[in-house]
Amino acid sequence: MKLVFATHNLNKFKEVQSLLPDTIELVSLTDIGCYDDIPETETTIEGNALLKVKHIKDNYGLDCFADDTGLEVKALNNAPGVYSARYAGPNASAENNINMLLENMTGIQDRSARFKTVIALSFKGEDILFEGICQGSIISQKRGAKGFGYDPIFLPDGKNQTFAEMTLKEKSTIGHRGKAMQKLITYFS
Repeated sequence: MKLVFATHNLNKFKEVQSLLPDTIELVSLTDIGCYDDIPETETTIEGNALLKVKHIKDNYGLDCFADDTGLEVKALNNAPGVYSARYAGPNASAENNINMLLENMTGIQDRSARFKTVIALSFKGEDILFEGICQGSIISQKRGAKGFGYDPIFLPDGKNQTFAEMTLKEKSTIGHRGKAMQKLITYFS
């Protein structure tokens, strides 16, 4: 079965591709000739994931899935949340976002946070949502060179390595995206 993953993020694509069984052929937006920057204008993670699959379904007529992920920091009223990718501004880099988050957490004792991923699947005319959550905390300095986004400052509960210090396999086993993907894979089992 061929399925489009509606993302331009190569790191995310590789992470998801490593989780899928051989029975699912993952196709990228580039593979289908989609170079659109699909705007994330919804106010929820679920809404943005659905917006992406709707764009692909409406414009290409293909079964697809998309994800949206947010980092929710308890002491910041779950910010950056849906705005995680653009926390420091519309064209912010991961470095900018991390720096702003660490600055906003100066002096805060409760550093608990969670990553939340929602996968929206548009398959045979039906839209289905799958959610994955990973609890953890925000450390005060970056550690590790793997991963992407906020991975260098996110320490999952019960672990002594940040996501950026883990292998892709380790991260996928306990991470938010991996948990949501397992639900998607189970759906096709």
